[in-house]
Amino acid sequence: MQAIYAMHQSGSDDLEKQEKFLQASLENILDLYLIMLSSLVEIRKKEIEYIEIAQKKHLATPEERNPNQRFVNNPILVALEESNSLSIALEKRKINNWQANDDTILLLLQDVKQSDLYQNYMAKKAVTFEEERFFVVDMFSELIAPNDKLYSYLEDFKLTWVDDIPVVNTQIQKQLRHMSADSDLIKVPAIYKDEEDKDFASALFRKTVLNESELAKEFIDKTPNWDVERIAELDTIILKMAICEFLKFPSIPLKVTINEYLELAKEYSTPKSSLFINGILDNLVKDFQKNNRVNKAGRGLI
Repeated sequence: MQAIYAMHQSGSDDLEKQEKFLQASLENILDLYLIMLSSLVEIRKKEIEYIEIAQKKHLATPEERNPNQRFVNNPILVALEESNSLSIALEKRKINNWQANDDTILLLLQDVKQSDLYQNYMAKKAVTFEEERFFVVDMFSELIAPNDKLYSYLEDFKLTWVDDIPVVNTQIQKQLRHMSADSDLIKVPAIYKDEEDKDFASALFRKTVLNESELAKEFIDKTPNWDVERIAELDTIILKMAICEFLKFPSIPLKVTINEYLELAKEYSTPKSSLFINGILDNLVKDFQKNNRVNKAGRGLI
């Protein structure tokens, strides 16, 4: 959607260039995932450094000589540090953001240590593995993921990440919640499920752009109460993409297409767009089915 919108705004017809940008943006989601997940590793490292420096102070306090090391010994954080999958991915993708910008990590660590969540966690006499895991999940969800300083850094570093941050954070939270005492090493997920999944984005982009005029004709007559030129541009793009899926992607269920594009409309377009788009798509589906224009393959795809 954004790639097509960018083409419209720039007036460009360089399909190959925009497709390459689209693929690069998808690939970069993995970098964002690695940066967000490795922030937990780096925060722990900074706290270890702080503890070691404090212990070596000439006039160290009893608390500094014998610090509470529950945080740095948290089994989830230790598992992330020891994860070969994460280490290999960071090296392969050349992710060294926190080494070059450790001030952001220091700010995150400061916010974590000043939080009630951290204070309550450190004050407990004993904790179970489940409590250790809950702490890391809550720390990431409540203190790191929504942190304004971190968000500003990511936005400045790569603008295309703004819309990817919620997806990445949800994935990380899901993985952290499923870590267990028996198998606590995290695995870096693949960007694509398979080659078909990888090809889908390019196929949808190309088939929509190359057939925009024909796709537009499908809904123009279905908007008698609307001046076509006054329909929000994002709405027209969403409609074209949805119709493209209806007619040119037999493996995607009609209901899945409608639900996905209604979510896009709610997130990116005008307040009334989802109702407008839902009405148009619902009428189109009935018309396509009546005239045998949809050819969905497989069970449950209608």
